Amino acid sequence: MRIAILGTRGIPANYGGFETFAEECATGLAARGHDVTVYCRSHYVSSALKTHRGARLVVLPTLEWKYTDTIVHTFLSVLHAVTRRYDAILICNAANSIFAAIPRLFGIPVAVNVDGIERLRRKWNRLAKAYYHLSEYLSTRIPNVIVTDARIIREYYLRNYGAESVYIPYGTRITRPEGIETLERLGLVPNEYFLYVSRFEPENNAHQVVAAFEKTGIPMRLVLVGDAPYAPEYIKKIKSTRDPRILFPGAIYGPGYWQLQANAFCYVHATEVGGIHPALVEAMGQGNLIIANGTPENAEALEGAGLLYRKNDVDDLARRMREVAEHPEAVASLKVAAMERARTVYSWDSVVGAYEQLFSDMIKMRRS
Repeated sequence: MRIAILGTRGIPANYGGFETFAEECATGLAARGHDVTVYCRSHYVSSALKTHRGARLVVLPTLEWKYTDTIVHTFLSVLHAVTRRYDAILICNAANSIFAAIPRLFGIPVAVNVDGIERLRRKWNRLAKAYYHLSEYLSTRIPNVIVTDARIIREYYLRNYGAESVYIPYGTRITRPEGIETLERLGLVPNEYFLYVSRFEPENNAHQVVAAFEKTGIPMRLVLVGDAPYAPEYIKKIKSTRDPRILFPGAIYGPGYWQLQANAFCYVHATEVGGIHPALVEAMGQGNLIIANGTPENAEALEGAGLLYRKNDVDDLARRMREVAEHPEAVASLKVAAMERARTVYSWDSVVGAYEQLFSDMIKMRRS
């Protein structure tokens, strides 16, 4: 099959969940013998890079501004893609749903992975939120298939739009990395730090994690990995803490990221918007003890294989942190449960297999 993946920043992944998904899905399908192309943004991927781990790359420009970056690049990508005779196209991000109309006019089947409910993020102005709301609706009307990566998002689209979707979860690696070079560089000791990983945006609640940890007095470190391109004031607020136990190493990818995940004492997941987050699934795959914000999405991901605190309750998060630090033996079984759930539900091999079947079904629909 000849498949194109559009709507992400591109690969190799050095930003977020959609990029990691695009890399793992594209390279996994390529390893199975398919011809896969990923469309990349020129400010993110060098135009000199033509392939990555068996996947082809097409690098195109965009308008690098938070309100235009995604949609301008996807529009240009779609115009390019319809000239390449792909068998099927996957577009990531509900905001790009309107562009599914173009390949459909050329008889190319299209799926849209809608991700979470992006319009709930405070970084968007009213016009952007209205556009995202419209895009949700368009995703139920224009593409051949909607893909949701959380059952709660699948239920949302069914309840609000009467639209069925194909549920395919996000994936993660299960194998543990070797070495602790990144820990040594940061002055960290294995199993003696709490880890938080996310873009520093208000709905991901890094400020709540900092505030909760400040209350605990735990003789461990808190490491907050992440950054964000459009939130300087929020980042400044988070980093204003004077607690010497708290560390901000910036965004970390690749082997360094996995070393931090694999050697943490506990992973804290505080997001409240956006479906099931990749970093949470990845923490499960590394057998982490997990404390997560009490949202339906986080509860769905863990299904008992971790601890929840009351939604956005800083005091309850601090209580959970103290409990696990003082009685680690009482929650040791949760680490095993998290890894087992990741292995059975969130492995990349099963995710790639599900997309392979989806594209095969889409092509059959086209031929019929």
